[in-house]
Amino acid sequence: MTFLKLAELHGLPRPVSIQNAFNLVNRSYEIGLSEITYEEQVSLLAYSPLGQGYLTGKYENGALPPHSRKTLFNRLGRYEKGNGPRAISAYVALAKKHGLDPSQMAISYAVTRPFVTSVIIGATTMEQLKTDIDAAGITLDEAVLEDIDQIHLDYPNPCP
Repeated sequence: MTFLKLAELHGLPRPVSIQNAFNLVNRSYEIGLSEITYEEQVSLLAYSPLGQGYLTGKYENGALPPHSRKTLFNRLGRYEKGNGPRAISAYVALAKKHGLDPSQMAISYAVTRPFVTSVIIGATTMEQLKTDIDAAGITLDEAVLEDIDQIHLDYPNPCP
């Protein structure tokens, strides 16, 4: 708000976007910033819509795929603490229950929020890139959205 006020006061360009993490297990942006940025027409460019790969399901049951971020960097601890693993597993299971790819469900959810303009993806392979891009054609029906809301109530923001 200070930046917006100073831009207005001094006739400077206003910010048009903000880049913050936003995904199914980290929706903390919704708590305060979303209302401000929506009302002020500053859109969110959401990064990490797949929770650094955890929401793809590739780390389920302790799996450690070769060349994955966790294998290469081993710094993804926020997704392995507290209710993080339970929430992630619940979202992966939810996608499968509804016949959806977990990655596409997570990206579709993020990009369809009214305060999000786009998501920033970090695909490593062409297959991942295709899956992520194809998420643009996914429409989450009311049953999926209700199930997402229930998981969020059960595990609110476990990986901020």
